[in-house]
Amino acid sequence: MKKYAYLTLLIVLIISCKNTGNTPPTVANASNSALDSLTMALDSIVSNGPIIGLSAAILKKDTVLYNQGFGYANIVDSMAYTHQTIQNIGSISKTFIGIALLKAQELGKLQLDDPVNEYLPFQVSNPKYKSTSITLRQLATHTSSINDTDWYGKSYVMLSKEHSENTKVLDYFSGPESTMSMSDYLRNVLTPKGSMYEPETFANIRPGTLAEYTNIGATLAALAIEGATGMTFDAFTTKHILRPLNMLNSGWSNDAIDISKRAKSYVHKDTVIADYRLLTYPDGGMITSTRDLSLYLGELIKGYNGNGTLLSKEGYTELFTKQLSANQLGGEDDNDSNMGIFMDFGKYGVGHNGGDPGVLTFMYFDPQTSIGKILFINTDYDSNVEVIKSFFRTWKLLERYEQKLN
Repeated sequence: MKKYAYLTLLIVLIISCKNTGNTPPTVANASNSALDSLTMALDSIVSNGPIIGLSAAILKKDTVLYNQGFGYANIVDSMAYTHQTIQNIGSISKTFIGIALLKAQELGKLQLDDPVNEYLPFQVSNPKYKSTSITLRQLATHTSSINDTDWYGKSYVMLSKEHSENTKVLDYFSGPESTMSMSDYLRNVLTPKGSMYEPETFANIRPGTLAEYTNIGATLAALAIEGATGMTFDAFTTKHILRPLNMLNSGWSNDAIDISKRAKSYVHKDTVIADYRLLTYPDGGMITSTRDLSLYLGELIKGYNGNGTLLSKEGYTELFTKQLSANQLGGEDDNDSNMGIFMDFGKYGVGHNGGDPGVLTFMYFDPQTSIGKILFINTDYDSNVEVIKSFFRTWKLLERYEQKLN
């Protein structure tokens, strides 16, 4: 399983060592020499390293300073990776759950401190603390006491059984015949009579006590949104997030996007990862481009500064309020590391990262400067440590150039 949290990526790092459509315009006074220099440096990283395809964006508030792709989205078809190439973005998707929760709250459909069971078609409780309700806020801050077990890997379902000899099928991938609804999957994992239930699914800690990253808990929050609003999660987020921001090339499944623009995911240049989807799609299945996600990040930055449009000022204040106490963080009183409503606070800024088979993504902004950055690659980092080294080398390069372009 490869849906890693912020701290896990840090551990790996320590060990290893044309403006189109509704895209905001590139800043006119950005230095052409700086733009050219950054482009040459990024091109060199991809041309001389293990990353197959890459796209990087830098923006100030809602104005794009730089957004360009490099390498290949599909080697066999000689398809270049551009800023309009789309791929799934892993756990950055969870930030959409956060926006959706707060939008549903503003619509009067739910409250963050409601027990999640008020909105579910089945009941979920920690069997060690049956009298303690699990709340939506706990799910949104990873303090629900729900754990991801090995069964989480079964949420990765291949789109087809037919594969070429150059296709990698990961050991934990399920076949197409294993498809089930998000609700059925969660019922099987989280209820005692479920076929994938294990005692380890719930930690031996009272809900609300300790922060422990959980993909299953995030997806449960999305299912609760469905129960509260009477809409599917993909329909609700399309209506209240994607369409208002003109993220027209983004969606939660191949049915919702132009698959001709979708990148393949690679182990290395000679091996592509089998096409897959997530039964728990809200926790990591958003498919988008750096072009579209720049619109979203620009909105988050505006929201942080009190002038966003998706949520009220109060909604954005809640989204970006640090929710966790020192005790919930494991006793470490770190003012820099914390959690909003599915929103990370850490050394890279405010935002989130994502990791899935053949995917690694960052989306963060600096709350002091309102400068944000996005980085996508379509190359697996779990099988080659050089990939993650190149990824962080690229991120540091963007950090160096952000002030030059501002």
